[in-house]
Amino acid sequence: MAEEKEINYTEAENCPVRNILDRFGDKWSTLVILILGEQETLRFNELQKKIGTISQKMLTVTLKKLEADGLISRKVYAQIPPKVEYKLTNLGLSLLPKLHSLVQWANENMEEITQNRSVV
Repeated sequence: MAEEKEINYTEAENCPVRNILDRFGDKWSTLVILILGEQETLRFNELQKKIGTISQKMLTVTLKKLEADGLISRKVYAQIPPKVEYKLTNLGLSLLPKLHSLVQWANENMEEITQNRSVV
């Protein structure tokens, strides 16, 4: 069995956990990844409709971040009006099982977490 490298959580720039969660652990990125995992390829407006409560500006920022990290790809078709499609890359697809585990955990524990929040 391979030894796991010890992670130094105190160095923000070099900590994989902090670095990665900072990039896609925001309010929208995980939803975008999950939706693209279900739908495979979506245009901007289709993605915005599936999320519902995201502004055009915030979706644009989120998509640019995810594209910069290599989690999604953006394909522009040379036509008028312009057609742009988004889909998960292989790297994004490799993240899906982990996110599905998180979704399952959230679904199983949300009621207890909500109850705990009401006590505080």
